Amino acid sequence: MRSWRLASPQRSGQISTARATDLVMAISHPDADALAASILKTVGESLPVSQCTIFAYEFDARPRTVSAADHRGGRFLRDVAERYAAHFYALDGNRAIIGATGQRRAQKPGLGRTPARDALVLHQQRSDEIENEAYRAACYAQPNVSDRLSLLVQPMESVWLSINLYRDSAYGVFAPGELERIESIAPLFAHAASGHYALNGQHQQGPAAAMLARARRVCPALTPRELDVLRGTLEGASAAEIAGQMGVKPASVVTYQKRAYARLGISNQRQLFALCMQP
Repeated sequence: MRSWRLASPQRSGQISTARATDLVMAISHPDADALAASILKTVGESLPVSQCTIFAYEFDARPRTVSAADHRGGRFLRDVAERYAAHFYALDGNRAIIGATGQRRAQKPGLGRTPARDALVLHQQRSDEIENEAYRAACYAQPNVSDRLSLLVQPMESVWLSINLYRDSAYGVFAPGELERIESIAPLFAHAASGHYALNGQHQQGPAAAMLARARRVCPALTPRELDVLRGTLEGASAAEIAGQMGVKPASVVTYQKRAYARLGISNQRQLFALCMQP
């Protein structure tokens, strides 16, 4: 695995007017998956990429799938994305970058200090670098992925977007020249994803995410799992429903909830809502 920051590139990649137009139209398209499909087509004109997903990591909670496109079509990639969000996102190498904001965790070697808000960070993660067998099987082996390149951008405080490009195993890993090609057009994809999020992000989050942000500001020490449980609670989900979303047992949800309440200095759901509704 390796990560590097993309500062203002010396040159910009060339794309056709038709592709640029399609990408701009996808930003506000009513079909959320249009953006990932447009990015997939744009990259696919010069090198083989089989899938594209865009995740929103909001307030250090589990990621939300913003857009997904697979050259095979259907719901397959959405199902893979949901399994990743429920079970494996904490094992992703991207977490070392995303987790550095908010709680300022240690950076991976090569990244240096915490990336600036306007910086675009690229992270490459090959299948053979995944130590967890279940994660490798569900998110790489089953979708037939050999390599993934993530473009990470922070459109607002406590929010990261991850634009992921997946390489089919038949084509091996991304070569240096191919990475340079993606680097040259990465800023365009980052701006498109940020624009799409600005138009649709808050609407998709709903009031629960905004209240969760207040809880996180009150107690930055809340863990990702505790934040997941609080978000489900704020959305009105039962312990069993939250457990299904997180891929854990209902008893574990109750444990995380009690720990979160203790950190916040409250003891029940009513007090949680009162805390999150304060100015």
